[in-house]
Amino acid sequence: MTSIFSDALTIAGKDLRNEFKSKQTIGMMVIFSALVILVFSFAFDPTNNMVRAVIPGLVWVITVFAGILGLNRSFISELENDSLTGLRSAPIDPASIYLGKVLANFTLVAVVQLISIPVLFILFGYRFTSSYFWFILILFAGTLGFIIVGTFLSALSANAKNSEMLLPVLLLPLLSPLMIAAVQATRIVLENEEIQNAVSWLQLMAAYDLLFFGACFILFEFLMEGS
Repeated sequence: MTSIFSDALTIAGKDLRNEFKSKQTIGMMVIFSALVILVFSFAFDPTNNMVRAVIPGLVWVITVFAGILGLNRSFISELENDSLTGLRSAPIDPASIYLGKVLANFTLVAVVQLISIPVLFILFGYRFTSSYFWFILILFAGTLGFIIVGTFLSALSANAKNSEMLLPVLLLPLLSPLMIAAVQATRIVLENEEIQNAVSWLQLMAAYDLLFFGACFILFEFLMEGS
Protein backbone atom coordinates (compact mmCIF):
# COMPACT_ATOMS: atom_id res chain seq x y z
CA MET A 1 0.00 0.00 0.00
CA THR A 2 2.92 2.34 0.72
CA SER A 3 4.23 1.84 -2.82
CA ILE A 4 0.80 2.67 -4.24
CA PHE A 5 0.75 6.03 -2.46
CA SER A 6 4.38 6.70 -3.39
CA ASP A 7 3.70 5.96 -7.08
CA ALA A 8 0.49 8.01 -6.93
CA LEU A 9 2.39 11.03 -5.58
CA THR A 10 4.93 10.65 -8.38
CA ILE A 11 2.19 10.59 -11.04
CA ALA A 12 0.37 13.52 -9.44
CA GLY A 13 3.61 15.49 -9.23
CA LYS A 14 4.33 14.81 -12.90
CA ASP A 15 0.87 15.98 -13.97
CA LEU A 16 0.98 19.10 -11.81
CA ARG A 17 4.47 20.08 -12.99
CA ASN A 18 3.38 19.74 -16.61
CA GLU A 19 0.21 21.70 -15.99
CA PHE A 20 1.78 24.57 -14.06
CA LYS A 21 4.45 24.77 -16.77
CA SER A 22 1.95 25.02 -19.64
CA LYS A 23 -0.99 26.52 -17.68
CA GLN A 24 -3.35 25.45 -20.48
CA THR A 25 -5.96 23.53 -18.50
CA ILE A 26 -5.96 25.61 -15.34
CA GLY A 27 -6.05 28.76 -17.49
CA MET A 28 -9.23 27.55 -19.20
CA MET A 29 -10.76 26.60 -15.85
CA VAL A 30 -10.07 30.01 -14.29
CA ILE A 31 -11.34 31.89 -17.35
CA PHE A 32 -14.52 29.80 -17.44
CA SER A 33 -15.23 30.31 -13.73
CA ALA A 34 -14.56 34.06 -14.07
CA LEU A 35 -16.98 34.25 -17.02
CA VAL A 36 -19.72 32.44 -15.05
CA ILE A 37 -19.26 34.79 -12.08
CA LEU A 38 -19.31 37.85 -14.33
CA VAL A 39 -22.48 36.79 -16.15
CA PHE A 40 -24.35 36.04 -12.94
CA SER A 41 -23.13 39.23 -11.25
CA PHE A 42 -24.91 41.19 -14.00
CA ALA A 43 -27.97 38.91 -13.89
CA PHE A 44 -28.61 39.46 -10.17
CA ASP A 45 -28.72 42.68 -8.20
CA PRO A 46 -26.10 42.36 -5.42
CA THR A 47 -28.24 44.51 -3.10
CA ASN A 48 -31.11 42.04 -3.36
CA ASN A 49 -31.48 39.54 -0.51
CA MET A 50 -32.11 36.81 -3.08
CA VAL A 51 -28.36 36.82 -3.80
CA ARG A 52 -27.74 34.97 -0.54
CA ALA A 53 -29.87 32.11 -1.87
CA VAL A 54 -28.01 32.03 -5.19
CA ILE A 55 -24.42 31.95 -3.92
CA PRO A 56 -24.41 28.34 -2.56
CA GLY A 57 -25.52 27.05 -5.96
CA LEU A 58 -23.02 29.23 -7.81
CA VAL A 59 -20.15 27.88 -5.72
CA TRP A 60 -20.89 24.39 -7.00
CA VAL A 61 -21.77 25.41 -10.57
CA ILE A 62 -18.31 26.97 -10.83
CA THR A 63 -16.66 23.94 -9.22
CA VAL A 64 -18.37 21.31 -11.38
CA PHE A 65 -18.32 22.94 -14.79
CA ALA A 66 -14.80 24.35 -14.47
CA GLY A 67 -13.70 20.99 -13.06
CA ILE A 68 -15.13 19.09 -16.04
CA LEU A 69 -12.77 21.05 -18.30
CA GLY A 70 -9.84 19.76 -16.29
CA LEU A 71 -11.17 16.21 -16.07
CA ASN A 72 -11.59 16.05 -19.84
CA ARG A 73 -7.87 16.70 -20.27
CA SER A 74 -6.79 14.33 -17.50
CA PHE A 75 -6.48 11.17 -19.63
CA ILE A 76 -6.78 12.64 -23.12
CA SER A 77 -3.43 14.36 -22.58
CA GLU A 78 -1.90 10.96 -21.80
CA LEU A 79 -3.30 9.49 -25.02
CA GLU A 80 -1.86 12.26 -27.19
CA ASN A 81 1.74 11.13 -26.58
CA ASP A 82 0.81 7.50 -25.92
CA SER A 83 1.93 8.07 -22.33
CA LEU A 84 -0.92 5.95 -21.00
CA THR A 85 0.59 2.88 -22.61
CA GLY A 86 3.80 3.60 -20.75
CA LEU A 87 1.93 3.98 -17.48
CA ARG A 88 0.08 0.70 -18.03
CA SER A 89 3.29 -1.18 -18.83
CA ALA A 90 5.19 0.32 -15.89
CA PRO A 91 5.73 -1.96 -12.85
CA ILE A 92 3.17 -0.11 -10.73
CA ASP A 93 -0.27 -0.95 -9.42
CA PRO A 94 -2.98 0.46 -11.76
CA ALA A 95 -4.71 1.83 -8.67
CA SER A 96 -1.77 4.20 -8.18
CA ILE A 97 -2.52 5.73 -11.60
CA TYR A 98 -6.08 6.41 -10.52
CA LEU A 99 -5.03 7.78 -7.13
CA GLY A 100 -2.37 10.00 -8.71
CA LYS A 101 -4.89 11.42 -11.17
CA VAL A 102 -7.36 12.05 -8.33
CA LEU A 103 -4.72 13.97 -6.36
CA ALA A 104 -3.69 16.04 -9.40
CA ASN A 105 -7.28 16.84 -10.44
CA PHE A 106 -8.30 17.70 -6.88
CA THR A 107 -5.36 20.09 -6.59
CA LEU A 108 -6.25 21.88 -9.84
CA VAL A 109 -9.91 22.30 -8.84
CA ALA A 110 -8.87 23.49 -5.35
CA VAL A 111 -6.65 26.16 -6.93
CA VAL A 112 -9.54 27.33 -9.10
CA GLN A 113 -11.83 27.45 -6.04
CA LEU A 114 -9.22 29.41 -4.12
CA ILE A 115 -9.29 32.06 -6.86
CA SER A 116 -12.94 32.02 -7.94
CA ILE A 117 -14.86 31.81 -4.64
CA PRO A 118 -13.35 34.99 -3.12
CA VAL A 119 -14.00 36.77 -6.44
CA LEU A 120 -17.60 35.51 -6.34
CA PHE A 121 -18.11 36.93 -2.84
CA ILE A 122 -16.52 40.26 -3.80
CA LEU A 123 -18.54 40.80 -6.98
CA PHE A 124 -21.78 39.86 -5.22
CA GLY A 125 -20.97 42.07 -2.25
CA TYR A 126 -21.26 39.10 0.10
CA ARG A 127 -19.67 39.45 3.54
CA PHE A 128 -18.55 36.06 4.83
CA THR A 129 -19.58 35.74 8.49
CA SER A 130 -19.89 31.96 8.69
CA SER A 131 -17.58 29.27 10.07
CA TYR A 132 -14.49 28.85 7.88
CA PHE A 133 -13.98 25.35 9.25
CA TRP A 134 -17.40 24.02 8.21
CA PHE A 135 -17.35 25.85 4.88
CA ILE A 136 -13.94 24.43 3.93
CA LEU A 137 -14.93 20.96 5.17
CA ILE A 138 -18.04 20.97 2.97
CA LEU A 139 -16.02 22.23 0.00
CA PHE A 140 -13.48 19.47 0.58
CA ALA A 141 -16.06 16.67 0.85
CA GLY A 142 -18.06 17.82 -2.16
CA THR A 143 -15.04 18.45 -4.37
CA LEU A 144 -13.42 15.16 -3.42
CA GLY A 145 -16.53 13.17 -4.35
CA PHE A 146 -16.78 15.04 -7.65
CA ILE A 147 -13.13 14.30 -8.48
CA ILE A 148 -13.34 10.64 -7.40
CA VAL A 149 -16.20 9.92 -9.80
CA GLY A 150 -15.05 12.34 -12.50
CA THR A 151 -11.52 10.91 -12.73
CA PHE A 152 -12.82 7.36 -13.15
CA LEU A 153 -15.32 8.40 -15.83
CA SER A 154 -12.65 10.49 -17.55
CA ALA A 155 -10.56 7.33 -17.95
CA LEU A 156 -13.64 5.42 -19.10
CA SER A 157 -14.54 7.94 -21.79
CA ALA A 158 -11.01 8.87 -22.89
CA ASN A 159 -10.98 6.48 -25.86
CA ALA A 160 -14.41 7.52 -27.10
CA LYS A 161 -14.66 9.69 -30.22
CA ASN A 162 -16.67 12.39 -28.46
CA SER A 163 -15.12 12.10 -25.00
CA GLU A 164 -15.63 15.81 -24.25
CA MET A 165 -19.38 15.33 -24.70
CA LEU A 166 -19.57 11.86 -23.17
CA LEU A 167 -17.99 12.77 -19.83
CA PRO A 168 -20.66 15.29 -18.73
CA VAL A 169 -23.44 12.94 -19.88
CA LEU A 170 -22.06 10.14 -17.69
CA LEU A 171 -20.93 12.31 -14.80
CA LEU A 172 -23.75 14.74 -14.07
CA PRO A 173 -26.48 12.16 -13.25
CA LEU A 174 -24.12 10.35 -10.85
CA LEU A 175 -23.27 13.65 -9.16
CA SER A 176 -26.88 14.58 -8.43
CA PRO A 177 -27.05 13.20 -4.84
CA LEU A 178 -23.68 14.71 -3.96
CA MET A 179 -24.51 18.13 -5.41
CA ILE A 180 -27.88 18.28 -3.66
CA ALA A 181 -26.18 17.54 -0.34
CA ALA A 182 -23.32 19.98 -1.07
CA VAL A 183 -25.61 22.87 -2.00
CA GLN A 184 -27.87 22.31 1.01
CA ALA A 185 -24.94 22.06 3.42
CA THR A 186 -23.30 25.17 1.92
CA ARG A 187 -26.56 27.11 2.20
CA ILE A 188 -26.98 26.16 5.86
CA VAL A 189 -23.44 27.23 6.72
CA LEU A 190 -23.54 30.50 4.76
CA GLU A 191 -26.89 31.45 6.28
CA ASN A 192 -25.60 30.65 9.79
CA GLU A 193 -28.35 28.16 10.50
CA GLU A 194 -28.08 25.36 13.06
CA ILE A 195 -24.88 23.53 12.15
CA GLN A 196 -26.41 20.16 13.06
CA ASN A 197 -28.58 20.46 9.95
CA ALA A 198 -25.45 20.71 7.83
CA VAL A 199 -23.82 17.74 9.57
CA SER A 200 -26.49 15.34 8.29
CA TRP A 201 -25.82 16.49 4.71
CA LEU A 202 -22.08 16.23 5.34
CA GLN A 203 -22.51 12.64 6.49
CA LEU A 204 -24.31 11.85 3.23
CA MET A 205 -21.43 13.40 1.29
CA ALA A 206 -18.87 11.38 3.26
CA ALA A 207 -20.79 8.15 2.61
CA TYR A 208 -20.96 9.00 -1.11
CA ASP A 209 -17.20 9.69 -1.21
CA LEU A 210 -16.27 6.45 0.55
CA LEU A 211 -18.64 4.30 -1.51
CA PHE A 212 -17.50 5.62 -4.88
CA PHE A 213 -13.83 5.76 -3.93
CA GLY A 214 -13.89 2.09 -2.97
CA ALA A 215 -15.73 1.09 -6.15
CA CYS A 216 -13.57 3.20 -8.49
CA PHE A 217 -10.31 2.18 -6.77
CA ILE A 218 -11.12 -1.51 -7.28
CA LEU A 219 -12.60 -1.23 -10.78
CA PHE A 220 -9.86 0.98 -12.22
CA GLU A 221 -7.54 -2.00 -12.72
CA PHE A 222 -10.13 -3.72 -14.92
CA LEU A 223 -10.71 -0.47 -16.78
CA MET A 224 -7.00 -0.19 -17.61
CA GLU A 225 -6.86 -3.81 -18.78
CA GLY A 226 -9.84 -3.32 -21.07
CA SER A 227 -8.70 -0.02 -22.59
